[in-house]
Amino acid sequence: MTERHVHLPVAAQESVQDFVDQAVKAEELGYDFVWLPETWGRDAVTIMTSIAHATEEIGIGSSIMNVYSRSPALLAQTAATLQEVSDGRFRLGIGPSGPAVIGGWHGEDFGNPLRRTREYVDIIKMVLAGEELDYNGEYFNVSGFRLRCDAPEPAPSVDVAGMGPKAVELAGRFADGWHAILFTPETMRDRLEDFERGGEMGDRDRSQQQCTLSLTCCALEDGEEARELTRQHSAFYVGAMGTYYRDSLARQGYEEEAHAIAANWMNGDREEALEIFTDEMLDDFTAAGTPERASDELQKFADIEGVDTVSVGFPRAATQEQIHATLEALAPDA
Repeated sequence: MTERHVHLPVAAQESVQDFVDQAVKAEELGYDFVWLPETWGRDAVTIMTSIAHATEEIGIGSSIMNVYSRSPALLAQTAATLQEVSDGRFRLGIGPSGPAVIGGWHGEDFGNPLRRTREYVDIIKMVLAGEELDYNGEYFNVSGFRLRCDAPEPAPSVDVAGMGPKAVELAGRFADGWHAILFTPETMRDRLEDFERGGEMGDRDRSQQQCTLSLTCCALEDGEEARELTRQHSAFYVGAMGTYYRDSLARQGYEEEAHAIAANWMNGDREEALEIFTDEMLDDFTAAGTPERASDELQKFADIEGVDTVSVGFPRAATQEQIHATLEALAPDA
């Protein structure tokens, strides 16, 4: 049975406490896990630590921490520490992010993101296993150290976020799970084939790997408001978040629309960009509308064979009240 998770807001909240309150609410409603992305707002580690102290049972993880702003050893130290403070409830999700964020915010050369991600997974797993580092890669040559504290038991799983076929194959081959975002049901099935092929290449046990789909959701009594909030969020990702999301839409049969949305958004014509993001596209990529409609739209993703968890995300402009209403409407037992 597909688990129901929560993808905490990517947009800035008024305070760290807002994230904590959302996680506490999710735990009360029976969600299995909360995931937190890290972009250019508050750092994920402090927030996840705060959530760990405020909750008792719900799992906690990073849907993505990038593989440029922290060394692999530091990410491993962080994962080990979060596993300790959460009493074994932590799962680490990493990925390359994109060139706009990595160059414009962190000042790093984006380089070869796939190779870099592979090396991060290798080194992090060595550290979390308590092994002494002895690794020679294209980007990292490290040796002579192991964790000074005891290695976490159990070691937290390490997931990879990816959108393109090769990135997803890499996740299947080397990681414990894959984080997916902005896929139609049809394309999700195609990418699952890439994930499973990677697992076969890496001689992995698929039953021990997890596929998590992050799905933008909004479930409100005012269904049109829910859909417009979700449309604005989706168009922003295609128009303002670099080329990754635009290219992903283009690969999924929406090439003309993806380029038109991006062009209009960058030219300041946001209304035109929103009009291009049609109701058909909204239903293909999100779950939005009245509680009944949003629940039905979510279920078509949950029914995809191979999707282990669907993670309920929220539009960037959603208020706390709208986030909590969506959490309640799409809760596992709702």
